[in-house]
Amino acid sequence: MNYLAHAYLSFNRPGILAGNMISDFVKGKKKFDYPPYVQHGIQLHRFIDSFTDDHEATRQAKKVFKPFVGLYAGAFVDVAYDHFLANDEQEFSAESLAAFAAYTYNILDSFQNILPEKFTLMFPYMRRQNWLYNYRTVEGIKNSFVGVVRRAAYLNSSADVFDAFLNHYYALQYYYTQFFPQLKAFANETLEKLTAGS
Repeated sequence: MNYLAHAYLSFNRPGILAGNMISDFVKGKKKFDYPPYVQHGIQLHRFIDSFTDDHEATRQAKKVFKPFVGLYAGAFVDVAYDHFLANDEQEFSAESLAAFAAYTYNILDSFQNILPEKFTLMFPYMRRQNWLYNYRTVEGIKNSFVGVVRRAAYLNSSADVFDAFLNHYYALQYYYTQFFPQLKAFANETLEKLTAGS
């Protein structure tokens, strides 16, 4: 669910970005239907997800949401992490985030002919509502939480989990600061390994 992080950790490489963004919509061996550079992005996405799930900061952050959403806690942590990334002055200013969001939408648009159908249906909403930029705002996170609930199998409301986000805001921000620099270094190193010789 952390679209901003996956886009950002593609390190301005268009094919990697496309694969990184569509990975959740590409199941199993379907990844081999894509060009090698997009496959690398799909693989990078999965390595990022594994690193995130296994990190101690993420395990602690999940505890904030788990009483309200159970096994979906990780999806809400992902959205929270994107909020803190969008506001991380080491990574973005408001202006650079706006420019990066526009760049990402334009790159994805250039890959329209290979995007999975479900992503293609979602993408116009992402672009029109400017999800990547609006992760910066608390209202944007509230809307993103509603979206997670809408796609979840057994959740009915995002009110309690959003309240938990607000009530534990600074703890979640701390977990992000403990986590993201390590993730960024890991993603960069992993991408270099994936693309070595290509």
